[in-house]
Amino acid sequence: MMKNPMLEAVSLLLEKLLLISNFKLFSSGTQGEDKARTSLHDINSFHRGDVLEVPRTHLTHYGIYLGDNRVAHMMPDVLLALTSDKRLTQKVVSNKRLILGVIGRVASIRVDTVDDFAYGAKILVNHLDKSLKKKALLNEEVACRAEKLLGITTYSLLWNNCEHFVTYCRFDTAVSPQADKFCEILKIIIRDERSVFASALLGLASIICLGLASYTTLPAIFIPFCLWMAG
Repeated sequence: MMKNPMLEAVSLLLEKLLLISNFKLFSSGTQGEDKARTSLHDINSFHRGDVLEVPRTHLTHYGIYLGDNRVAHMMPDVLLALTSDKRLTQKVVSNKRLILGVIGRVASIRVDTVDDFAYGAKILVNHLDKSLKKKALLNEEVACRAEKLLGITTYSLLWNNCEHFVTYCRFDTAVSPQADKFCEILKIIIRDERSVFASALLGLASIICLGLASYTTLPAIFIPFCLWMAG
């Protein structure tokens, strides 16, 4: 089936907006960002097939515990598009690699230690079971599903992220309440006529400052028009 170019363009725009709205989270690393922050977790309290959650400022990262201090999780990583050397790609994914991986839509479902997965944050266990109110599959089946999906995959903040991965493994349904919430907020913004006016002003300002060119004129016309039609 042929993809609608308009839907593809809108999807890409939504993903970039979500990335920008959470950029503070990803850009908070220091010069030692390639090294995972030290953290101690009681891995004996985790069971194979558990969903591990790492709450952040704006987002929550998810993974499936496989046992023996191993966590399967989806991580955007631009390095996967540049090299097949596992000695390089298996290192802890830095913030820069992650951001560029999101933009490049490339990721992998990889296995890391609990500490590398948590990156110094607190871990919640099976919290999705309560929030989604869905019946979970047996833990062993959850872990087996995760193991079968290991490897390189396409990435999308809205349609295929770490939450989609764990909910498919855990509940046999790939959903992402985080992405759904963002889309709902975006709907409210789009329906507000002030957004159209503001985007038109920003477009006009960009043309005045940068000149009349295709890369300034087209967005200045296209974005307000889309917001107006959507509203």
